Amino acid sequence: MRRFLIVFLAFLSPVATALASGKGTYSFLRNEVGARAAGLNGSFVSMTNDPNVVFYNPAALPTLARPMGSVGFLKHLLDVNGGYLSYAQALEGIGTLGGGIIFLDYGSFTETDESMNTLGTFGARDLALVAGFGTSIDELSTVGANAKFIYSSIAGSSSFAIALDAGFLYRIPSENITIGASILTLGVQLDSYQQTRESLPLDVKIGITKRPEHLPVLLNLNFHKLNESQDDFLQRFRSFSLGAEFLMSESVRLRVGYSNEQRKELKLGTSAGLAGISLGGGILFGDYVFDYSFNSYGKIGGLHRISVGMSF
Repeated sequence: MRRFLIVFLAFLSPVATALASGKGTYSFLRNEVGARAAGLNGSFVSMTNDPNVVFYNPAALPTLARPMGSVGFLKHLLDVNGGYLSYAQALEGIGTLGGGIIFLDYGSFTETDESMNTLGTFGARDLALVAGFGTSIDELSTVGANAKFIYSSIAGSSSFAIALDAGFLYRIPSENITIGASILTLGVQLDSYQQTRESLPLDVKIGITKRPEHLPVLLNLNFHKLNESQDDFLQRFRSFSLGAEFLMSESVRLRVGYSNEQRKELKLGTSAGLAGISLGGGILFGDYVFDYSFNSYGKIGGLHRISVGMSF
């Protein structure tokens, strides 16, 4: 299976590089989904037993112990609001099905003509529907794929696209290690705003999760945007994130994360403040889990997320 992972990644990178000709449109798909993943600053591609893995790596769907669902709310900058809904369930002898919805509402804007006369108001929204499936290759390896429908609208105009996600997950139980890789939003824009088709926000991710022996913590390292061209080879790995989930007790989790890309891009002058740092936590009550996260953008502000997960 290790050889399979190497072949998978070797195939993944050149294909993604060839298809990603720009930063892409539908940038809302780069937002973290769920307070747990956001608290780890997106280092989630190798995490397991969470319905929101459908948005990061569909190959992790078979790791769900029970049918699970999750719903969450995002308070973005400038009064932009968003949220998501996800659900996953195993089908005996077949695999695990998962699905989700991501949406972002940019609010209401005043519409004017060339002379600045008010004509009324208009809105702008983004939406993505995801349907996924994951199955086991053997006791240690799983694969998965998603179909994704993406829609965006502003005033009376709209745009939509279709895309695929694919992923691989490999577990090493003796070392408490999970390795994951995924390619997200590989697709094409079918209808554009200005008759010029744009590239989608294609993203190739690789991650590893490790639980040190005798320590109640999950340590994550993820590399993002490995498909994007850089001046030299090492620059391809500058978009990385770190995350740690501390298991404080049977019902309390604390999380911290770091995004190297955000830290560099959000630096103003000589100081970045807390840009690129995330904090969060979760509380379990029976079949329910309540999560919160805060992601700092430095002097620009920060993002708050709340999620509620449930097992059935």
